[in-house]
Amino acid sequence: MSRQRAVLVTGANGEMGHGLINRFAERGDYRVVGLDLRPLDPKLHGLVETHVVGDILDARLLERMVSEFEIHTIFHLAALLSTRAEFSPEVAHDVNVQGTINLLRMATQQSKSHGERVKFLFPSSIATYGLPDLQTKLDHPRVTEEQFNLPTTMYGCNKLYCEHLGHYYSHHYKQLSVDEDKKGVDFRAIRFPGLISAFTVPHGGTSDFAPEMIHAAAQRRPYTCFVRADTRISFMAMPDAIDALIQLMDADRNALSSHVYNITAFAPTAGEVAEMTTRAFPGADISFEPDARRQAIVDTWPNDVDDTRARNDWRFSPHYDFAMTFHDYLIPHIKARYRQ
Repeated sequence: MSRQRAVLVTGANGEMGHGLINRFAERGDYRVVGLDLRPLDPKLHGLVETHVVGDILDARLLERMVSEFEIHTIFHLAALLSTRAEFSPEVAHDVNVQGTINLLRMATQQSKSHGERVKFLFPSSIATYGLPDLQTKLDHPRVTEEQFNLPTTMYGCNKLYCEHLGHYYSHHYKQLSVDEDKKGVDFRAIRFPGLISAFTVPHGGTSDFAPEMIHAAAQRRPYTCFVRADTRISFMAMPDAIDALIQLMDADRNALSSHVYNITAFAPTAGEVAEMTTRAFPGADISFEPDARRQAIVDTWPNDVDDTRARNDWRFSPHYDFAMTFHDYLIPHIKARYRQ
């Protein structure tokens, strides 16, 4: 039997995995193989060709997968996120870096096997940035991809290194080997801002104060925000993040000037998020008690990013601004979720 042509989605049970699998189901033009440490969310049953419960660190598992499926595109979403990574930095390195290397190796082998570069879509992060102080952050309101790449977290270090690994596997893999096929992979990364989803509850991210605040208010639970009210970073509604991944996947390689792209949609302060949340959910109990260590991390991230490169190369343009994210996306779906 010939192998089935497929798209592999790692971290299929995560916030982004849910959105991506639903979007592929709407398109109907790809067989999706999901991979996650946990059994697939029942809501996603029937939307994937198959789901594999396993670890991206298990090289034998990945070998078994490619014996059945011909992988042409990989969305590598699995990761240990920023807050959790700081408690277990060595484990985070294993998962975030070695896991990525395992999948890049798989992609390279698949590219050689079927004679076509495997597209490797990688969600990077604003955590790759490391501004030295608040004054520098004020002086540079929108940073480019090449500025301040000195992350202070293990997660940020992992993401930045994996961006470089993607470039290496795309252009220089085994460059001294005479007989090595130089086809490589087609690595494409997006540095995402904080992401806000109406359908999944966030966990493990340092930028999760905004979605945590909104979900808590919808459930009539008090929420204590762990950053200052004046803290500003960029955010994006989850549907726009999924659209961006699909857009970048579909983009002509010849039109791309880079392997790594910033994108952004809006950049409110935590206080502005609280105000919008309170208007949507009157009586919401939101307070601010900054955690010095987590605040210090967020203070190294830019207020916003310059996404000119993405807008020029593959016509990125978010649909949801700050107000639309609340009024058209979050409020209707979150109220339905919690039956308000």
